[in-house]
Amino acid sequence: MSLLRQHVRGAARSLFPSCLLSHSPSHVRRTVHTKDVAQNASQTRPTHPRVVFSGIQPTGMPHLGNMLGALMNWVKLQREAAPEDKLIFSIVGWHALTLPQDPKELSAARREILAVLLACGIDPKRSIVFHQDENRHHAELAWILNCITPMGKLHRMTTWKSRLAASRNARDDSEVDESLLNVGLFTYPVLQAADILAYKTTHVPVGEDQQQHIELCRDLAVTFNKTFKGGKDDPPVFPLPRHVIPSTSCRVLSLKDPSSKMSKSSPDVNSRILLTDSAEQINKKIRRAVTDSITGISYDSDTRPGIANLVDILAACEDAKPQDVAVRYANRSHAEFKMDVAEAVEGLMSGPRREFERLRRDIAYLDSVSKSGAARAMEITEKTIDEVRKRTGLY
Repeated sequence: MSLLRQHVRGAARSLFPSCLLSHSPSHVRRTVHTKDVAQNASQTRPTHPRVVFSGIQPTGMPHLGNMLGALMNWVKLQREAAPEDKLIFSIVGWHALTLPQDPKELSAARREILAVLLACGIDPKRSIVFHQDENRHHAELAWILNCITPMGKLHRMTTWKSRLAASRNARDDSEVDESLLNVGLFTYPVLQAADILAYKTTHVPVGEDQQQHIELCRDLAVTFNKTFKGGKDDPPVFPLPRHVIPSTSCRVLSLKDPSSKMSKSSPDVNSRILLTDSAEQINKKIRRAVTDSITGISYDSDTRPGIANLVDILAACEDAKPQDVAVRYANRSHAEFKMDVAEAVEGLMSGPRREFERLRRDIAYLDSVSKSGAARAMEITEKTIDEVRKRTGLY
């Protein structure tokens, strides 16, 4: 029996809902103590209901980094949210257009990403799941915010440089050709702010690299509220959203170059593990992952980035601390360690993968979820846009 199986056999609930538990072996289920969750939530939950918003682009099949860094945390947020909290998850098609897209591929990808979210455990009855481009209020609010956004602020944003660099497989932002910059990509952060503010969002789950965008969003909310105060007794239109960096998120790096994040755009397909990868493909990619020549397993991202990345992945699958995982495997060989990492990743991905393959063929159901989600989203944003129009004099 592998060390992984010995350590966690029979001990944990999966982060995925009960409908997926039967697909996920017990050795990779995350430990969740309901009583502890309830106590922690009661200590930290604000007195007012939360409005949580996050989005994902329909540009390629999600990889392991997306799963561990975002999607699992969305499911966790859904599970732990108070009944009065609003949870809003959007597939941001308009953002995808800031870089060249094949229309047929984008159309298929929009539907596939919706299937991914549902397969991972997002419940369309509990959360609002919809396509951003099916709610025109996002674009309308983005234009209004564009009109109060200083050019200098946008030029200091890193989004357009990093997205251009990724699209061209550049090593860093210094290699970016600014002649490829279009207006949509330059104003990308303003549309992102509109996505958030249209719902009067209070909490935005993001990675550390997205904090700059939330700061701009807050700045724009403050600017709008000060510029368009309304009557003497009128409250501000927009609350100031807070970024929430999930404590359980994991920053997964490339399996072939642990100095960079795992990416859909990398030319090396072995650098990433996709949701649709088979158990054989996962095992092959983990087995070929870059490590080093040092004997044993230890956790040091500076001197052993490849090993540290695999430790992070296994720790995230187990809901454990990386340091504890490294101690457990200290005297094991790289081959044994990689075998357990591959086993854990397959256990994590197998249930959602099977559910995705089932859902992607049920086009009628996906379209009904999309239509219902957009209608629910517009019920919220219609009220916000009415306020914005009145304050700006468009009524």
